[in-house]
Parts: sequence; structure tokens; C-alpha cells
Amino acid sequence: MLNLKDFLPSLRIKDNKIFVESVDLETFKDETPIFVYSKEAINFYINKVKNAFKNYDTKVFYAVKANPNINLLKIFRDADFGFDTVSKGELFRVLNVEKNLKNTIFSGVGKRKDEIEYALKNNILAINVESFSELKTVKNIAEKLKKVADISIRVNPEVNPKTHPYISTALKKSKFGVSFKEALEMYMYARQEKFLNPLGIHFHIGSQIFEVEPFIEALEKTLNFVKVLKEKGITLSFIDIGGGWGVKYSPKDKVFPLEVLANKVIEKLKKFDYFLKLFVEPGRYLIANTCIMLTKILYIKKNEEKTFYICDAGMNDFPRPSLYKAYHHIEPLYQNKNEEEIVDIVGPICESGDFLALDRKIKKCREEELLVCFSAGAYTMSMASNYNSRLRAKEVLIDKDKIKVIRERENLEDLIRKEIF
Repeated sequence: MLNLKDFLPSLRIKDNKIFVESVDLETFKDETPIFVYSKEAINFYINKVKNAFKNYDTKVFYAVKANPNINLLKIFRDADFGFDTVSKGELFRVLNVEKNLKNTIFSGVGKRKDEIEYALKNNILAINVESFSELKTVKNIAEKLKKVADISIRVNPEVNPKTHPYISTALKKSKFGVSFKEALEMYMYARQEKFLNPLGIHFHIGSQIFEVEPFIEALEKTLNFVKVLKEKGITLSFIDIGGGWGVKYSPKDKVFPLEVLANKVIEKLKKFDYFLKLFVEPGRYLIANTCIMLTKILYIKKNEEKTFYICDAGMNDFPRPSLYKAYHHIEPLYQNKNEEEIVDIVGPICESGDFLALDRKIKKCREEELLVCFSAGAYTMSMASNYNSRLRAKEVLIDKDKIKVIRERENLEDLIRKEIF
């Protein structure tokens, strides 16, 4: 039986309507499309991750790219989480909620020199290096600043997580990471350089992975390599196993066995030759199922073959279905319905690829009704755009019965604010 709480732990049904915590979503009927976050749900996932790794010295890093709103970053900061960043802009966001970058990792395959300098000047915890060329660039910038750069190296353990090809990151053909052979040369180089300090090692095999075995295979391969480094006189302080834990988007999706993964990882690390602090980067797992997007059905259009629910939210607001053909569960706000129909739920944008769902069985709706799009917390607002000169949506955070605006809806002037006439 479908349990909507799998998509939002703080969901309530009252008077046959969907509520978020104590707030009636009909409150927002004139503000659609709108993103509604739940602090209760965010805390649910924060505590879930903390409890899973409580028996080992673990630092959790929230991946800012999943959703960079600074109000959300503050919640993770207050939970004593660090941040995983991939751009100068994300570093800047972190610096708006923390005084420096001592709890921040800087990752990404294409860091510019100004970004590396910005990270080092603000006392980055570690730069995650992804090529020999980048390592030499970090060294040169650190030398110029007369500052030692703490680094980790992202290795590619060549594990196939069997997920979507766009989010598989540990295959030989991937642009991410380096082979163990090249990593050894990089660690040996870093060890002899005055302004480089090789502190850790990192891998990230992909996203939306529901099986534990690929993570353990990658961990075992990486730990074997860490032993080789030790034999060469290089002792690391931490191992970063990334994230990519599967998020339940569809009723068919399993719930990721986080406790099983944590127990197996901890068991391996406790038996290892020497102590390594554990870093994890759950990213999407922490935020995806803490938010819904609310959209209104503008028109219902029927032809000989299809019924279309044409909504006021489009691919610029909610890009994952168009980009990946990703499934998001969608329900009418009102739950007291029996009749169902198969429809395409589409947006107003002038693209055939502008859809929220195709051939979806849903409880029959009428024009002006509200639809609740679940699992909207990750890679939605962070990837939103102004395509078709549409205004980006408002974001609110629910805390019990309180509503806090955490991003105002854009206005027309915002569309041309940076254009020179």
C-alpha cells in the first residue's frame, strides 16, 4: 500500500487534504508554483544519518549543489554538518553561514585558479583534487600565498553502480577521479612538496544507488590502496566515501538500507590497519524528500489519444523529468477521490519535453485544482532557470505551524536586472 510519508515524513492528511506539518497547503493556492520545505522532515533525515554512523568518528558533509538555499545551509550547520562544494559560488554561500571554510570540502573536476585561491584564503578543510594538472596548480597557488594546501585525491575505484549513465561517476570512461596508479604518483609528488599536505582520499561512485555492495566494493579497493600508501610512507587522516544513497522517488523504489551500509563500512574501518576518520556526503539523501512543489492545473485538454493536465509549473521550475525522464510522485491536494485516469501532466513551456509526468495514472482532477509534486528538495530549485522568461518560484520553510519565506518569487524587473541596454 502506498505510504505518502515515504516521500515526506512530516506529511499529514486532514479533512481529506494533504498538510505539511500543521500547514494546510491550500494556503498557497494563489502562489503556485511554490516550493514548500519541512523542517521536521529535514531533521528526520539529519537524525537518521547521525544515528546510522554514531558508532564511529564520522563527519557528515551536505552537498550544497543539491540545494544551495542559505536558510537550509544554516539548518545543516546547526546540526554540526560540514559542506561539500563544487564552485566559488557555493563557497561564497557557505561563507554566508560560517566564518570560514574549515568545515568545507572543495570538489569538482574543473576548478579555476581564482576558485582555488578563494578556497585557500578562507581556510578550506581540504581540496579534493581530480587530476595531476590540478594538483600542480594547487601547489603553485599555495606557494604564491605561502599557505600549505590540505588536499585529498579523488580516486576512481572502477565500480559500476548500475544507475542512470548521467550519474554514474566511477567507471573508466568517467571524467571524475583518477586511477589508483595515477593517484599513487600524485600522492608521492604531494608528499615531497612543501606547500601540499595529503590528508585524505575520496571516492564517489554515483547517485541513486540502492544496493550496498557497490559501496563496499569501492571501499575495499580504496582501503587496499591506502595500505599501499602506508607502505610508501604516506599515512592519511581520513577517507571520504562520498554519497549517492538512493532516494525514494517512486512507489516502486526501495527505501535505501542506510543502517546496513553504515554497519558494514564501520566494520571494515574498525578492522583496518590504522584509524581513519570517516567522511560521508549524503547530499540529495538529506534534502530530496523534505520538500514538495505545489502547482495548479490551468487547463485540462483532451484529444483522441491523450488527456493533458496543463499546469503552471514547467521544466524551468522542475527540470528533472525533462532532463532524466525522472519519476516524481504526484498527488492531488484533495485525497477524497475514487475515479482515476491516465494523463500527461505538462507545463506551459514551448517545448515538447516540458512535462512533469507522462502516461501517469492519477486521481481524476478538475481545472484550478492543486497538485502536490513530491521529492522536490534536490536538483529542482538548484537547477531552475528563467527559460521562456519565466519567474523562478518562491520557497517557504514550514516549522510546525509557522511559515518562513526563504526565497521570494522573482519579479519582472529581476529578469533584465543584469542586462545592459
